[in-house]
Amino acid sequence: MSVLPDWYRAVDVAGLPVTLGIEILELSETRVVATMPVDARTRQPFGILHGGASVALAETVASFGATAVIDRERYVAVGQEINANHLRPKLDGVVRATGVPVHVGKSSQVWSIEIRDEAGKLVCISRCTMAVVEKRG
Repeated sequence: MSVLPDWYRAVDVAGLPVTLGIEILELSETRVVATMPVDARTRQPFGILHGGASVALAETVASFGATAVIDRERYVAVGQEINANHLRPKLDGVVRATGVPVHVGKSSQVWSIEIRDEAGKLVCISRCTMAVVEKRG
């Protein structure tokens, strides 16, 4: 069962999350959960989950989490820095990312994201810094 706020339901989700098959399952100010398939869209040429796909999943989770916290009429949260440690190969199936805030400030946020396989084994751990900036024009 998904737990999504009304404002998210109104977002026209497009671009990379759609291309990679990322699905947001839970979204609040304190936790974001999303899944992504490990398939032809997200594997690298040697048949395992592409590190860039994991990073895209992590930043998607952090972006929506940061957006949940801010005044969405006045501000936008954008990725400022991200790192990732790829710990275990994943050949197929689905990965699940869980993000939680480490720091929520006025102009920046830091989110920690764990990406796990179906057995709960850690595939990747990431930290993403989000800048909170005023909307333009």
